[in-house]
Amino acid sequence: MKKLLFSVCAVLAVFGCGGDDGDLPCLKNCDDRGDNNQVVYCGFGGGYACERMTVGDCNYYGGANYGNDSRCGGSSYPTSSSGGGSGYCRYGNSCSYMSVNDCYNYYGGTNYGNDSNCGGGGYPSSNSSGGNTCNANFRTVTIGSQTWMAENLNCNVAGSKCYNNQTSYCDTYGRLYDWATAMALPSSCNSSYCSSQIQSKHRGICPSGWHIPSNDDWDRLMNYVGGYETAGWYLKATSGWNSGGNGTDQFGFSALPGGGGDSGGNFNGVGDGGIWWRASLIEGYSNGAYFRGMDYSNEDADWDDNVKSSLFSVRCLQD
Repeated sequence: MKKLLFSVCAVLAVFGCGGDDGDLPCLKNCDDRGDNNQVVYCGFGGGYACERMTVGDCNYYGGANYGNDSRCGGSSYPTSSSGGGSGYCRYGNSCSYMSVNDCYNYYGGTNYGNDSNCGGGGYPSSNSSGGNTCNANFRTVTIGSQTWMAENLNCNVAGSKCYNNQTSYCDTYGRLYDWATAMALPSSCNSSYCSSQIQSKHRGICPSGWHIPSNDDWDRLMNYVGGYETAGWYLKATSGWNSGGNGTDQFGFSALPGGGGDSGGNFNGVGDGGIWWRASLIEGYSNGAYFRGMDYSNEDADWDDNVKSSLFSVRCLQD
């Protein structure tokens, strides 16, 4: 199972940077002026002040090519409801990544541009601040050179779910997220590769200073506790697993079996298994991503992959 997923030359006329470069105050990269197929942000009238389109189309509509999103509004994303960019949108008690048009026109929200402008630490810890309800005060554990959350992330972002849609499960196991939601990427990344949008120590929906663990991060943990073949025995909590499948919790990781769900609203596996997303994609497969899982019936903590639209838990790792 596998994956998918701009240039700067501001112009003062619809003719681009044409002629001598000294004739117009271009910002930079004026050598790109002949690439009519280049996708940029275009500023023009008629209620569409900042729209994403090709240079050729921008010139056709009589617009000014702003090149990249930072020239098209504040905080790196367009601040106008007619903007063509994407950013974090505050609406109701949520703070979610989406297009500016969806933010203003569909949800009636306010575009905060980037996540640091969407509340304290990226995600408000109280819904009274108009943002998400997250476990801002969470337990941590240091295992070797790594500091992990010692509980699952419980951040009420748009698209996340409680098991069986019951808040009591969130209190115990944290919330469940599809891969794109966990990574704070557009929902289209559940069916597109989007590898170019994955950062080193990718923060996703984790608090500031934390990130979604990669394959290497999980492997480092596995190696420290003696290998994945027995890691489940040492990392699982001492209670909460079905059929006597508890662990020794020797390192204080306290893994709990939060189960999972799918895009159709079905849930299963609570008490039987715990599954945690990784910030790693599968070569050549746009719909899938890797996870790390533990099961009540054995002692290992093996990795596998599944479709990104699945709903799994998240454990964040400190940067």
